[in-house]
Amino acid sequence: MNIEKNKVVEFDYSLSDGDGSEIENTADTGPMLYLHGHSNILPALEAEMAGRSVGDSFEVEFTPEQAYGYRDSARVQRVPTKHILTKGKLQPGMVADVNTPQGPNQVVILKVGRFNVDVDLNHPFAGLALHFKIDVLTIRDATEDEITHGHAHGPGGHQHD
Repeated sequence: MNIEKNKVVEFDYSLSDGDGSEIENTADTGPMLYLHGHSNILPALEAEMAGRSVGDSFEVEFTPEQAYGYRDSARVQRVPTKHILTKGKLQPGMVADVNTPQGPNQVVILKVGRFNVDVDLNHPFAGLALHFKIDVLTIRDATEDEITHGHAHGPGGHQHD
């Protein structure tokens, strides 16, 4: 079975920046699960996954344009603390979730005030060249619910209560 639209793909990956420093590794979090053809991962990575099979291992590099784009200074904003969804003490440099009209969005905390927080709305990996090492673990047909919802369900995917 090959990766194509409406297939649920489970894969392990390690992600490094352009200098070779590791940023993420599923050895720490467990494999990732996504529904192919529904824009659940970077478009350039989804294109590289197409046609692959279980057991395939490969490496791919993306420029910032192919990944999360370049940093945009206009995306640094001050938001009321009440819109920060992440619980606990906020500190500069940490990644937090903020409530937006489009739903939750990850931000990097720049400065914490009493009532407001300065945040960077750029993706934390904006401006970085990214290097992925991928191991395709499983491929299966998506369920009707997954296709309707537009994402994979279950461990490593999205859970519904």
